[in-house]
Amino acid sequence: MTQIVVPTLGESVAEATVAQWLKKEGEAVKADEPIVELETDKVTLEVNAPVDGVIVSISVAEGETVEVGVVLAELKAGAVANDAAPAAKKDDNAPAKAAAVPAAEKVASTSAEPKTSPAVRKLINDNNLDASAIPASGKDGRITKEDVQKVLASGGASKAPVAAASAVAAAPREERVKMSKLRKVIARRLKEAQNSAAMLTTFNEVDMGPVMALRGEYKEIFEKRHGVKLGFMSFFIKAAVQALKEFPAINAEIDGDDIIYKNYYNIGVAVSTPQGLVVPVIRDCDQLSMAEIEAKIVGFGKAARDGKLTMDDMTGGTYTITNGGVFGSLMSTPILNAPQSGILGMHTIQKRPVVMKDGSIEARPMMYLAQSYDHRIVDGREAVSSLVRMKQALEDPQRLLLDV
Repeated sequence: MTQIVVPTLGESVAEATVAQWLKKEGEAVKADEPIVELETDKVTLEVNAPVDGVIVSISVAEGETVEVGVVLAELKAGAVANDAAPAAKKDDNAPAKAAAVPAAEKVASTSAEPKTSPAVRKLINDNNLDASAIPASGKDGRITKEDVQKVLASGGASKAPVAAASAVAAAPREERVKMSKLRKVIARRLKEAQNSAAMLTTFNEVDMGPVMALRGEYKEIFEKRHGVKLGFMSFFIKAAVQALKEFPAINAEIDGDDIIYKNYYNIGVAVSTPQGLVVPVIRDCDQLSMAEIEAKIVGFGKAARDGKLTMDDMTGGTYTITNGGVFGSLMSTPILNAPQSGILGMHTIQKRPVVMKDGSIEARPMMYLAQSYDHRIVDGREAVSSLVRMKQALEDPQRLLLDV
């Protein structure tokens, strides 16, 4: 027998939760085929079969917490499903009719309902949709929130039959779902950041017209040359790096009675996923071109959606940028990503009347910026001035190229 064990999870991570079994007892698997998903406080990872064979036994149920090295399952190498499937226990008291139910029928009855998260299932039920008729784009055939929204936008063609509607009406008014390990850690760390740091937020606004004009002029050439679209985030990262160089306390952290100043610029970019918020880190941003930054953002976004982020992707950040504007947020106060001392919040672009230098009034595409900081090591002057530097760089993008 070959044992499938919990692999090394990464630095400072000792345990994980069994999120989902992708294979069942008695099921054949191929080498390197995913068997089970484990969820840590940072990422979701798959454990693959080391060889071809059949899963003989599963030792840990979904939802249980396991440590590194714990046996998850046993695999019989080289076997086929019929040879290694565990024999069903005979129940003399069971009705004869139950034994006559074909295995295929049992499988069909348990797998007919597409996989969804509780939130997505609620959205489906609230809109009286037929889940089996919704095209699923998520991993392993899961229906995502975006899949449901596409159906609704098209007029909700996948309406459930009347019988299903009555079943929905009879559903309980509340649903209790156990928090995932990632969600629990997110909650704990955000609260710890509030409790430990002297957190304040300073605000400003930036005229996004110059950046939008620059993108409009060069976006096609940029994409043809580099194979990636020119987004806003690379401008903000470059502007942030420029400000952090001038005001190093915002790129520092407290360690006991010491302050650690960092002469490198690893910028975390917050990404929303169905499992929760994750912050992959783009390393040494001062040494990367805007095209390289955009390529890394695209790669991290895809990895986050597919649950493929690694532990290394999530560690080592010195400053974070979060973009609530993609969800329509006009203004917010972002919470520090401890032990970092600064985080920048981007928001939605909205046209507002602005008094120009010549006294005229124009409708300009404006964005509110919010920088939260740890007042224990960052003074108000540094926080406000660094945000002004970012504003100046974004309103005059040539400054980013000249590093002035």
